[in-house]
Amino acid sequence: MSDLEIRRATEADLPAIVAMLADDALGATRESPDDLTPYRTAFAALDSDPNQHLVVADRGSRVVGTLQLTVVPGLSRRGATRTIIEAVRVHADERGAGLGTELIEWAVAESERLGCQLVQLTSDATRVDAHRFYERLGFDASHLGFKRQL
Repeated sequence: MSDLEIRRATEADLPAIVAMLADDALGATRESPDDLTPYRTAFAALDSDPNQHLVVADRGSRVVGTLQLTVVPGLSRRGATRTIIEAVRVHADERGAGLGTELIEWAVAESERLGCQLVQLTSDATRVDAHRFYERLGFDASHLGFKRQL
């Protein structure tokens, strides 16, 4: 995918990012692409935090993928720093062509470049295709995750 650039997201990318977040059964119930105000506030916080890496995959000046990579220093595992991959999305027109793999491989390589010892992610229990995808890329389903809505 030589015409693909993975780069830091800008505020101008928000409409495309939010549209991808909303473009599935789960996202359709929790995202609001018609009102970008809360996303702009969140983007400002992410953009000012050096431990947050919100990126987009850009092909020909068109945003076709995104993910957020968060660096988390920790005490466990002998003081290991880890990254968390969140909000991985690929535009519907690009699915199945390897872009998701390229995004995850970028995130793993960036994690190594940042000196991290572990990369982790969560995936909604209903996303069984995503689980197979992550396992194919070398991730182990080693934990059971919990969430509590506030």
